[in-house]
Amino acid sequence: MATTIAQIDGWRAAPSEHQNLEFKEAKTQCDNRKLYRYCVALANEGGGQLLLGIEDEPPRKVVGTAAFNDPVAMAAKLFQALGFRVDIEEVAHPDGRVVVFHIPSRARGTAFQFEGAYLMRAGEELVAMSEDRLRAIFAEGQPNWLSLSAKSDCDDDAVVRLLDTQSYFDLLSLPYPVNRAGVLERFEGEGLIERMGSRWTITNMGAVLFAKRLDEFVSLARRAARVIVYEGKSKLRTKSDYHGNKGYAVGFQGLVEFIYGLVPSNEVIEQALRREVKMFPEIAVRELVANALIHQDFNETGTCVMVEMYDDRMEISNPGEPFIPPDRFIDAYKSRNEGLADLMRRFGVCEEKGSGVDKVVFAAEAFQLPAPDFRVGERRTSVVLFAHQELERMNRNDRIRACYQHCCLRYVMNERMTNQSLRQRFKLPEGRVATVSSIIAATVEAGKIKLADPSQTSTRYRSYVPFWA
Repeated sequence: MATTIAQIDGWRAAPSEHQNLEFKEAKTQCDNRKLYRYCVALANEGGGQLLLGIEDEPPRKVVGTAAFNDPVAMAAKLFQALGFRVDIEEVAHPDGRVVVFHIPSRARGTAFQFEGAYLMRAGEELVAMSEDRLRAIFAEGQPNWLSLSAKSDCDDDAVVRLLDTQSYFDLLSLPYPVNRAGVLERFEGEGLIERMGSRWTITNMGAVLFAKRLDEFVSLARRAARVIVYEGKSKLRTKSDYHGNKGYAVGFQGLVEFIYGLVPSNEVIEQALRREVKMFPEIAVRELVANALIHQDFNETGTCVMVEMYDDRMEISNPGEPFIPPDRFIDAYKSRNEGLADLMRRFGVCEEKGSGVDKVVFAAEAFQLPAPDFRVGERRTSVVLFAHQELERMNRNDRIRACYQHCCLRYVMNERMTNQSLRQRFKLPEGRVATVSSIIAATVEAGKIKLADPSQTSTRYRSYVPFWA
């Protein structure tokens, strides 16, 4: 593979480094151990390129490198240390010598490690893979849970009795077939049922999406969403505990309407008129419930998607840890259950393009709510929506989180965060410039955002981007 100067310049023009592209200045040398770690992380993310002799900040000037003057010997060391081959190339760029490491992807169902650590990228850092992510990788060579049998030995009548076939065609705005054979053929083509001789097997995906009653399937009875309403701000007293029983596609709209009906309202007065306003925006509830259903880890047993309501917040959680760090939920997307996500996108439940969290953050800003809090616990991922709170009552972490999410939202809209935009986010007058400046300073200090242009000396014209940009 002969890398051209044009290809190098193309890589340099990328908006940012990512899981498959890394730049290092390394003018004179590069630490071998650090190099091994990066090779492992990029291989675990699908492979890519590591370039030495180029600054890692835009405009990524070529500075040249004197490291690894014997690429063949270095390739041999890499193979001996890591157990996989990395091709190394020297390119004579007009501005200096560039060394390109072409790192292969890991094989399906395997992950690479160095010194016992299975590494991946998280922003600009290398971190150990979570147990959840490792289990998902090692399970890649095994049958997908969604393709396994939920109920076997079904005749035509049983399939139509157990699954809401009408809803499938309604959701896709398609006419219902004139005969049952047309219905079964369509469901078979989607992988919702499988023919076994003269009988049918209903797959987990078919049942979890279209079951009229999930408790008709022994293994899926606990997969229905659970909605719990508490009295006060703790779990001490439960007002109500609801368990769903319909497939996700069949019951999604009803589930969202049911949840939103439980959301308390606040009375506001506008131009002498009183009106009721829900505590949380409906779009945020809808997107978070959809994400929880679609991205849950079905290999986790004895647990389900949960929506828990308190007097001051709502928590929506799902089994499993995310494939990407919570800080990157706004700009990155990686589906755990691609087949399920594809069908739910076609049904209009989700968009499968990573914009759901953007909508949640945007809605929280529009409703003047504290920033949503994305949390990763022991084999569980949760999102907390908070009731309205004045800026003065927010703690330092709340303010930093709001500033960071606002900065991310501006960045994915191809805009930059400024003091003015953050003031508008908090609905503060111009006289509160100093307050907003202190929030920005604290967020910079926390390593969540950085100056878009470090050479800008005027505080009035400074703008900011997320740390990973």
